[in-house]
Amino acid sequence: MLKIGIINGPNLNRLGKRDRKIYGNLTWEEISREIESFAQKKGIELVIKQSNFEGEIIEFIQQFSSEVQGIIINPAAYTHYSYAIADALRDCPLPVIEVHLSNIFSREDFRGKSVTAPACVGQIAGFGYQSYILAICALQDLLKEKSLRI
Repeated sequence: MLKIGIINGPNLNRLGKRDRKIYGNLTWEEISREIESFAQKKGIELVIKQSNFEGEIIEFIQQFSSEVQGIIINPAAYTHYSYAIADALRDCPLPVIEVHLSNIFSREDFRGKSVTAPACVGQIAGFGYQSYILAICALQDLLKEKSLRI
């Protein structure tokens, strides 16, 4: 069974209460249920983590390196300045996809620069919780393609 780790950064635990025009009305718990339901139908196990602390996010990346086959990460505000998270992603032997609920390129100028995306195989932004579902599908395809080449 394919196992994917999902890591969420600061303030995502506040979804449903934060600026709903940007992040929507769903709470993180509701989003988790949606993506877990989707993954179960595809035969995929998810391990979902969230932290407001940079060091803990790095530890999740390191832990997942030996426990899952791929990672989906929403570094949130750390996207724009955490070289430590970017380094941990570069050190990770797994495919990683960066996701964002909002279209970061249509917001404040500083949000258009990601220091973490270059350490990932791709980035999906602007589709709300569907960004996670698109990333699950992309990882599943990437990993299936990789196993066919081996």
